[in-house]
Amino acid sequence: MKAITFTQHALPIDDPQALIDTDLPVPTPGPRDLLVEVRAVSVNPVDTKVRAGTFTKEPKILGWDAAGIVREVGSEVTLFQPGDEVFYAGSIARSGSYSEFHLVDERIVGHKPRSLSAADAAALPLTSITAWELLFERLGIAEGSGQGKCLLITGAAGGVGSMLVQLARQLTRLTVIGTASRKETADWVRQLGAHHVIDHSQPMLAQLQALGVTEVDYVASLTHTSQHFSQLIDVLRPQGRLGVIDDPDSLDVMPLKRKSLSLHWELMFTRSLYETEDMINQHHLLDRVRALIDQGILHTTVGEHFGAINAANMRRAHALVESGKARGKIVLEGF
Repeated sequence: MKAITFTQHALPIDDPQALIDTDLPVPTPGPRDLLVEVRAVSVNPVDTKVRAGTFTKEPKILGWDAAGIVREVGSEVTLFQPGDEVFYAGSIARSGSYSEFHLVDERIVGHKPRSLSAADAAALPLTSITAWELLFERLGIAEGSGQGKCLLITGAAGGVGSMLVQLARQLTRLTVIGTASRKETADWVRQLGAHHVIDHSQPMLAQLQALGVTEVDYVASLTHTSQHFSQLIDVLRPQGRLGVIDDPDSLDVMPLKRKSLSLHWELMFTRSLYETEDMINQHHLLDRVRALIDQGILHTTVGEHFGAINAANMRRAHALVESGKARGKIVLEGF
């Protein structure tokens, strides 16, 4: 099968050896695995981080977003059958989705939205799971609640932010405030449904006060948390909640104490890494997202389509993600 691999970590992404076209054997499903014929993938920051930070001499396949068709099922599979169209984000502990065929545990797979193409569907799984778990599980906001309360989302134009803005606006009664530093990204966040957009490159508290917002109840910090940390503490109300998904080198939590602020980490791979008892929740979550998409309540977050799934196009996609200027998700389709 065709696959995109790397064998040398930390090469500059413009080096042709950073990601290469490879031919590998088709894998065999385990008991709860689906063998999926991959039709489309999307690129996430985790892809670039793993490529830069993982030492390997054997070909390693990246990619944790895919849409495709089930071709074989394992002996204990009950949720899917061959021919089903699916979308999913996979597991960081297993080989990735930049390949013609891919193995994934059925418990973290959803049925693909009928109304979307494979490319539009591939943009959704990882960011949808992250945004959903962050909003409803980590920050503890119930669907339909939030009247009179504010959620601030930093880096709202990225992949996770693009889903989080929609979920918060459509499924809660929160006032949703996103941050973006360029006109095109600010326009994108407004289009997704944010009530207000402020510029995270400028002092945030003053901008919030200009909107008549003296403090926020929740913050979802999606990027550059260490850079914005003191400002986020300033804008949060006493006993507010701070959710974080990025990877600060370090984080001094002592300044949270004065306001009794709580810190909540979100990593969507936790359930699959540890095969938690509630791992199947991600299957149910993705099927719920599928229904909301097909009902027209949520929308795909594709920012750019980079063409066929090959190493040259994937290097371009990684370069854009690494630049920090991507809007929404970058997708690739077809081998």
